[in-house]
Amino acid sequence: MKQGRRVVLVTGTSSGIGRVCAAHLAGRGFQVFGTRRRPESAVETFRELVMDVNDDDSVARAIDEIYQQAGRIDVVVNNAGIGYGGALEDTSVAEARAQFETNFFGTFRVCRAVLPRMRAQGAGRIINISSIAGRIALPFQGMYCASKFAVEGMTEALRMEVKPFGIQVSLVEPGDFHTAFTQNRGRVAASGEGSAYGAQMQISLGIMERDEQRGPAPIAVARLIEKIIAARHPRLRYSVGMFHQRLALLLHRLLPASLFERIIAASYQL
Repeated sequence: MKQGRRVVLVTGTSSGIGRVCAAHLAGRGFQVFGTRRRPESAVETFRELVMDVNDDDSVARAIDEIYQQAGRIDVVVNNAGIGYGGALEDTSVAEARAQFETNFFGTFRVCRAVLPRMRAQGAGRIINISSIAGRIALPFQGMYCASKFAVEGMTEALRMEVKPFGIQVSLVEPGDFHTAFTQNRGRVAASGEGSAYGAQMQISLGIMERDEQRGPAPIAVARLIEKIIAARHPRLRYSVGMFHQRLALLLHRLLPASLFERIIAASYQL
């Protein structure tokens, strides 16, 4: 099948990385379907469907609609995600579950829904959007990091399981990019006044949010995804972002754990 005719599903296209990726791929000739939880005005560059990745029926309906319109799905980019800030002690079980429901189970849910048809096609690409924070834990983003660590482990296993069916699976690990994710990040309810961690959390999250807003535009992620789609033998992992954040992945492997922990803690004034 020619590249320009490939059908791509990108979840979480209401803003940020998902929206930029969907628009970029559509501009490169792919037939792109984006998803968001609530209907909005029409998008000019790609077709947008309503899909709540937290709901089995919603996912199934959207995927059925794509197959009715396009006859196949060649590539899935699992991008939908949310973030909560707060100390782990302040995080309720319900808040932790909400973080995992979207970031981990949402990705898992979409994978399960598309795999039977990809197996029937004998081909397919799944690209799961993780994060550098899926390899390196950050203070006061513990549950976000945990959800992305889980996506990493699931994706490693999935890649091996589906390879015999002609399906290729990869991870993309973005660093900080300038998107609405910063403004949309929630705070756990107990993180406010009275929290033993409140003052330090505000300092650390303030540094993270400053880095995000000073980050590059997410077009670099979109271009990387296009390259992964075009690759004959895509790798398992691809990191993308500012040099010092990608360097941290190397240092995480090379340095003693205690030294690396001190570097991360100092970076966030802990």
